[in-house]
Amino acid sequence: MTLTLFKNGNLSAIGRPEDDAVLVEHGIITAIGKSRELSLQLSGREHAVTDWDGGHVLPGLVDAHVHLGMHGMKLDMLDFTGMTSKEEMLQAIAKRAEITPPGEWILGLNWNENEFQPAAAPHISELDEVTNRHPVFLTRTCFHAFLGNSEAFRRAGVTASTPDFASGAYGRDSEGKLNGWIYEDAVQPFNAVQPAPDYAALKKAVRRGIHDALSLGLTAVHTEDLRLLGSVETMLRIHRELREEGLFFRTHQLLYYPFLQEVEKLGLAAGSGDKWLRLGAVKLFADGAIGGRTALLEQPYSDAPETSGIAIHTQEGLNEIVKSARRLSYPVAVHAIGDAAARMTLAAMEHVRLPLDAALPDRFIHAQVLNRSLVEQMRSLRLIADIQPRFVASDFPWVLDRVGPARTEYLYAWAKLLQAGIVCAGGSDAPIEPLSPFLGMHAAVTRRKPGERNAGYMPEEQLSIGQALKLFTEGSAAAAGEERERGRITPGYHADFTVLDRAIMTDAEELLRAKVRMTVVNGVAAYSAD
Repeated sequence: MTLTLFKNGNLSAIGRPEDDAVLVEHGIITAIGKSRELSLQLSGREHAVTDWDGGHVLPGLVDAHVHLGMHGMKLDMLDFTGMTSKEEMLQAIAKRAEITPPGEWILGLNWNENEFQPAAAPHISELDEVTNRHPVFLTRTCFHAFLGNSEAFRRAGVTASTPDFASGAYGRDSEGKLNGWIYEDAVQPFNAVQPAPDYAALKKAVRRGIHDALSLGLTAVHTEDLRLLGSVETMLRIHRELREEGLFFRTHQLLYYPFLQEVEKLGLAAGSGDKWLRLGAVKLFADGAIGGRTALLEQPYSDAPETSGIAIHTQEGLNEIVKSARRLSYPVAVHAIGDAAARMTLAAMEHVRLPLDAALPDRFIHAQVLNRSLVEQMRSLRLIADIQPRFVASDFPWVLDRVGPARTEYLYAWAKLLQAGIVCAGGSDAPIEPLSPFLGMHAAVTRRKPGERNAGYMPEEQLSIGQALKLFTEGSAAAAGEERERGRITPGYHADFTVLDRAIMTDAEELLRAKVRMTVVNGVAAYSAD
């Protein structure tokens, strides 16, 4: 059916409390009004009817920063989210070891020693005590630091005498012995010896990620999966097949920079694709993460003055990658958390500027440690700030020890970015953070963890609920160059809706209680709680 009347909805969130219906034709919104009036207009025309039954209707929510395949794979992994001690971690590993055949890898993720009492991760010797019959490899919540037991190091061929990478390192104790930590690109030998998932497993992971996203009210995501999927052709094939199998979901695909050669060979242009999948910017990393002290700072870490973090590329290297992307008319999406990484990123963007007529904007990803001059420089460039509000809930208060009091004025400063006129898109960075957009919005508004009752961390940076909602609607659309197609409920825009069981616009705590009733994509109910 090409014509559908969605009726009995509450449209107060978009400023139309007097209306309750939306008319959709061929996946496009054609009219908004009262159910009875729109029904009369349709008299004699064949059409379908979807009853929202009083549900509260939002523009379709879009997460601007996920790793969809990894999120799907996470659902099968050992997940340490919410654990409060290394002992709890070790117990979980021991239970998994009991049911895992000897010799097979035990993989886990999302541990955060800053949340532990005391704040310490397992040592390699403690992992060995749990099991020496399995290689154990654990990914920190930031995905920039890892832990392994001795068997994992043996299989990777890494010993105490193995030199560090220029863009990565192995943790060592005062005697130079390995302590189990692995930082940034030093993870490569470990990735190389782990069994690679086959095509069926990769497709299953993406499918599971999509189903979870739809159940959380997401109509689309911006995702970077090439490091997992292994090729652009595989990525395109998986999403084509899932669409043919009846999954209604949109993706905007960021392209990890080592795959630029394949992109050129396939003749794929930035912004190309269809209403289900479009190609976005070229993704690269300038630094790591604050939690593992690999984010690159201008001055040393306040709680570890021996380090300022890790630069993934030299300035010349960053410039060359941006130049390669520009040659193919692609924007770039650069992960930059520390202020030194921000400076390098903006210099690279300015080295070869994005043409004014480019189909898509550049993206500055994370932007967690900034200063006034960096924000001014960001404003002068055509870029979107790709931010993850949920990081505030996860990183405070320990992040204050990392950066010290002199660097807090522009720390996770979302309000200052908006005040400067910089368009911001909201994402979760799942599987690093929970995929739910409502947790992200709650963090943007309250600047605290769910359940906390303080005034919020740096409350001057709190956003209104309306601003938080725009991060996941209009902001995400702008980052994809789709601000005239998506992000709003208005005639001419695509019919993507997120329908909730309650109002969320006046009380931030309702964001935590809200349940998704229906997720509509292109005029079709892709998910229904019923």
